Amino acid sequence: MRQSWTDDRLDDLSSLMNERFDHVEAEMDQRFGRVESEMRGLRTEMIDNNRERAAEFIALQRTIIHAGVAMFAGIMGVIAAIVGVVITQL
Repeated sequence: MRQSWTDDRLDDLSSLMNERFDHVEAEMDQRFGRVESEMRGLRTEMIDNNRERAAEFIALQRTIIHAGVAMFAGIMGVIAAIVGVVITQL
């Protein structure tokens, strides 16, 4: 038996589809809201980690500079000692 699609039935179908799409849209908005919130948290965490790494890098640079200065002073001391020995033997 074939049913005819009356305007009332089409209106019912249209309203049912609208309800379902509204439900899906609300659910997607909720999920995207959660994803957006998680992304903000991750972005904040990455920025904090980058700041920590920058601070560690600066500390490493200072250490390298101090070691270089100490090595230079040590080499200058050795050169001065060698020059002193050579001068005293002349």
